[in-house]
Amino acid sequence: MAVLRKHILVKGMVQGVGFRPFVYRLAVSLNLKGFVSNSSRGVEIEAEGDSGILAGFLERLSSEAPALSKITGIDSRDIPSNADFEFAIRAGTPDGENLTLIPPDIATCPDCLRELFDHKDRRYRYPFINCTRCGPRYTILKKIPYDRPNTTMSAFTMCPDCRREYDNPEDRRFHAQPNACPVCGPKVWLEDKTGKKSPGDDPVREAVHYLQGGKIVAIKGLGGFHLACDAANDEAVRRLRKHKAREQKPLAVMIRNASMLSRYVMSTPLETDVLSSPRRPIVLMPKAAIHPLADSVSPRNAYFGILLPYTPLHHLLFENGPECLVMTSGNISEEPITVKNDDALERLGGIADFFLFHDRDIHIRNDDSITRVMGGLPRPIRRSRGCAPEPVPLAQTGPSVLAVGGELKNTVCLTRKDSAFMSQHIGDLENAETLHSFEETIRHLRGMYAIDPVAVAYDPHPDYLSTKWALAQKGIRAVPVQHHHAHIASCLAENGREDRVIGFAMDGSGYGADGSIWGGEILIADLGSYERVGRLSRFPLAGGDRAVREPWRSAVGLLYRVWKNRFQSEPDPYSFLEWIRSLPFVQVFGNEAVYTAFEMVSSNVNTVQTSSLGRLFDAVSALTGTSLHSAYEGQAAMELEMIMENHPTETAELYVFSLDPKPDGLVVGTDDVMLDVIQDISLDVPQALISLKFHRGLVDVLIRAANVLRERTKIKTAALSGGCFQNRFLLEGLAKGLGESGFEVLTHSLVPANDGGLALGQAASAIFRLTRGSADCP
Repeated sequence: MAVLRKHILVKGMVQGVGFRPFVYRLAVSLNLKGFVSNSSRGVEIEAEGDSGILAGFLERLSSEAPALSKITGIDSRDIPSNADFEFAIRAGTPDGENLTLIPPDIATCPDCLRELFDHKDRRYRYPFINCTRCGPRYTILKKIPYDRPNTTMSAFTMCPDCRREYDNPEDRRFHAQPNACPVCGPKVWLEDKTGKKSPGDDPVREAVHYLQGGKIVAIKGLGGFHLACDAANDEAVRRLRKHKAREQKPLAVMIRNASMLSRYVMSTPLETDVLSSPRRPIVLMPKAAIHPLADSVSPRNAYFGILLPYTPLHHLLFENGPECLVMTSGNISEEPITVKNDDALERLGGIADFFLFHDRDIHIRNDDSITRVMGGLPRPIRRSRGCAPEPVPLAQTGPSVLAVGGELKNTVCLTRKDSAFMSQHIGDLENAETLHSFEETIRHLRGMYAIDPVAVAYDPHPDYLSTKWALAQKGIRAVPVQHHHAHIASCLAENGREDRVIGFAMDGSGYGADGSIWGGEILIADLGSYERVGRLSRFPLAGGDRAVREPWRSAVGLLYRVWKNRFQSEPDPYSFLEWIRSLPFVQVFGNEAVYTAFEMVSSNVNTVQTSSLGRLFDAVSALTGTSLHSAYEGQAAMELEMIMENHPTETAELYVFSLDPKPDGLVVGTDDVMLDVIQDISLDVPQALISLKFHRGLVDVLIRAANVLRERTKIKTAALSGGCFQNRFLLEGLAKGLGESGFEVLTHSLVPANDGGLALGQAASAIFRLTRGSADCP
């Protein structure tokens, strides 16, 4: 048979996953000659040999590829023979447009874990053990191609033993870029909060000793610092909360291994699989009835956020240490996670007693991902470490766009052709530090992929820092995308769709096209445009944004509107207070506070109108006395959802929401439901049953609305997006009910339904409109 030489380009996630060693071993086994190398486009191969063998080689590139790789395409062409005598691995070279995909950081593999605890191994208890199947990737990468000189490991020269492994095709560390050992690699040391270095020769064991003694230790990890303490020590956890300024928001808990799960939570096989996957996210699971964790870990919450060790250092901490550790982001609340040693001492010195440092630089911060299993699928709540910057495939190819997301749970998105590169979680853009992290992330993504976007997509809210940043950019087209349209576009994009859908965009707040605060919206939408065809009835928020932290203010606004609609008159404050005086929030806050809120809504001072479902959840939570204060965003709504889990769900009882056609679309009326809630409270109906009836009624009215709109539009596809769909009852109930009514239902499983997914929708909408000449439509 004829001898041929082929040039082969393998595209996708093929760098940093052991792909070149795989190609080398396969080519050598087939007696092919040539070379393999990384490039900016992917993995480049020149292979020469028998034509039949080459055909089999091409087929096996796909069928036998490393488990962590993700091939998006293989291009091949015949080229002239080069008369090579062997097959070799060559160094990568930058050669134009960066088309390769960057792998995320991967948890320690079983082989490295065995070596870590093998006292005969030269890497015994070495905190940076890794191979081509695991270890740091995105967080140490400065630019592509993914070769050691382009990572923060360039500061460490491999010793002869590590170099032999790196050069040996039969070794698991063949061309493993972060390869190192105790002789030549990064080091760990312990300091106290004054910066005094511990003289001990085993800093990890010293850190474990302090953790067992109730101390707080700041630990430098893969994508930033964690603040750790014994999760069973209530005093330590409370002290961590106090100094971190994290009043009630649940803290993540790392446990030794998955076999211990039942001690802490009630888990399903799918949840265990997600928890144990190489991505190693935090997984939200119901608390076990009896567990050893401190009550202060997750107060007023039915769930724990559990994660497993994902670095060698984590595994060493659990070798002889506590079986469970609080492992929360190393930052002061509302600031980005800390990544540098000197910054950690400065920023975290008021929280941590000790610091477990290392000298491998983190090039880009990357917080832990959070997942909740709902409707039989893992749903990202926060998409970050283990996921970013893995792209979301787009249905259409178009110009490169930068999308800058919203204010809360900010992420950014950069597109190239049919790929959308979603950043890691950045945080809430409410201060200079987070804005700096936002800008740093944009620079990193643009530089790494060598993408020069032609447009920047943004949320029209005039006060968002991301919006101000976008509009300040020179020489680039700015494309506004309305907040709730971006939610539905995000759901469409991740499902590979462009067609018109009935979109349910349900969240806490978003800037509406009419200048009011939206949040309970029904849209007819495709990627390029939307029409608002339904909404929740509007009500006033006393104190505006204060109502987010004080949900009883939403209740005052709702009840004020109910009074006006019921009695067709303006209530006087004393009659109003007499009407509601037995409600739990009035009993707690007193007449004076409620009177002040009443004055705001009645005079329309320091008040905004909203159609937000999130604020409606808040109001019902406050009415029932479930949650009167929210220490973090969404707390009142979450607690209203969680109390249902203490009540049998077989009941068919529900509150009936009205559905009224209005000039601006269908309006979901809430007045009758509020009166029913008040009546049930007066009859001492359990909170859990009130919550269940409320949730059931909400699902029922949204299904009724979808059916009405299908009759009008003939659209048979529904899309569910927005932060309210982190509520499992709402997501599962509405998806099931719509499916039973004959709808195709699109939901999120690649990016968060909350504002962490906004940037994807902004980008997809902007591309759609740019290619069709309608980019100026909000």
